[in-house]
Amino acid sequence: MAVPARKVSKTRGATRRAHLALSAKATTTCPNCGAVIKAHRVCKNCGTYKNKQVIEMEKAEVKETKKDTKVKESKKETKAKETKKETKKAKTKKSEK
Repeated sequence: MAVPARKVSKTRGATRRAHLALSAKATTTCPNCGAVIKAHRVCKNCGTYKNKQVIEMEKAEVKETKKDTKVKESKKETKAKETKKETKKAKTKKSEK
């Protein structure tokens, strides 16, 4: 039989809901390309499973991983910094003449 909501204490209600919390999905990284994948599944990025090529992937289909994009961004930033330094050097040389 149901009990009115006012009769159930906050502690009792919270204790009942203690097991309703969501758990995080089990993920791993692909040893071949470093993409984040679900455990015990074929990598969608490179098509490998347990270090064996299971699915033939075309090079156009291969997606960039987060690591790849971070590396590219950092390379772009360093190139931008280098060009700024070069322009400053060129300006100082012109001003000295």
